[in-house]
Amino acid sequence: MTMNALVGRRLTRPVRIGRVAIGGGAPIVVQSMTNTDTADVDGTATQCAELARAGSELVRVTVNTPAAAAAIPRLCEALERMGVDVPLIGDFHYNGHRLLADYPECAERLVKYRINPGNVGHGRKRGEQFARMIEIACKHDKAVRIGVNWGSLDQDLLARVMDGNARRSHPLDAVGVMREAMVASALESAAKAEEIGLSGDRIILSCKVSGVQDLIAIYRELSRRADYALHLGLTEAGMGSKGVVASTAAMAVLLQEGIGDTIRVSLTPEPGGERAREVVVAQEMLQVMGLRAFAPMVTACPGCGRTASAFFQELARAVQNHVRERMSRWRAEYVGSENMTLAVMGCVVNGPGESRHANVGISLPGTGEAPAAPVFEDGVKTATLRGENIAEEFIAIVDRYVARTYRKKA
Repeated sequence: MTMNALVGRRLTRPVRIGRVAIGGGAPIVVQSMTNTDTADVDGTATQCAELARAGSELVRVTVNTPAAAAAIPRLCEALERMGVDVPLIGDFHYNGHRLLADYPECAERLVKYRINPGNVGHGRKRGEQFARMIEIACKHDKAVRIGVNWGSLDQDLLARVMDGNARRSHPLDAVGVMREAMVASALESAAKAEEIGLSGDRIILSCKVSGVQDLIAIYRELSRRADYALHLGLTEAGMGSKGVVASTAAMAVLLQEGIGDTIRVSLTPEPGGERAREVVVAQEMLQVMGLRAFAPMVTACPGCGRTASAFFQELARAVQNHVRERMSRWRAEYVGSENMTLAVMGCVVNGPGESRHANVGISLPGTGEAPAAPVFEDGVKTATLRGENIAEEFIAIVDRYVARTYRKKA
């Protein structure tokens, strides 16, 4: 049973972004963002392709200079030549109103604009420049994410919320004021966008912060007060395990409550690390929660004194890498192959049982056990592997299982 069946998704207004549907009960969408200079068309196209091939269904690029805006059409053409069909989102701050007006082909080729209401201008110009961006979105029938960030919150709005709070009989504390200002900024900006002419089914909201409890509280309130589609994510999750844990801790709570229509895991890459790591983490988060399936999941034991050999760890990694490499072809050829479950276990204690629970599982011998590895397919023992070629033989069994079990697409 999926989590949807357990708690139900909060229904929001559906938004279509190119070929991707967000909200309205559609599957939760995984997106990511490049960290290249967008004016570097080749470098940006290469990274967009890597993100898309990893499974990112939307990719956002920075549009911060005339050179970046001018590069968008060439970037789209480069991706088309590479055979990569992924919708591109433009991330605008400070000068978006000028870039969208001065580079109409950029405005046309992007499928969505991300606008930060805290960074569209100051004083009277704030409203004028926000309105100009919304008018351009209306002209080209583009979706808009109104993305509030706590690091760039509209200071005039914050002052107004603080003044109102001071008059309350039970004032909020400083954290509560900040949270209320975030929600107010998103909702007021969405209302202004609709007044200008942007339909509510072209609007997505986000209120990004870096604190787990802040994110949970803000999105609960935002979902209570509006039915716009919502984009989830910590604005700066961090590096390594901290970034993974923080993102999962925050978003899993909200997703469990049915809040969220599209997500991004904003990981700081390790030096030399792959940008696509954030896509894999987002996919795995959704998959382990039963919300979506992207690739076969490998169950593997953590190891103990019974598993003195590291071979089961190497086999688990080899199997996981193999299915991820094959998944793009399997997804195109075999219906439902992403739902397959695999198990690589290291000893007799839980190995046979866990292997029987998986579609395909192997139980390797632990310390002092007979040098044989039984293989189970859908609960039935079908082979016993021995010798130096266990990894290759087990992977071949997995490949044959896919070809035999899942219906081939027409």
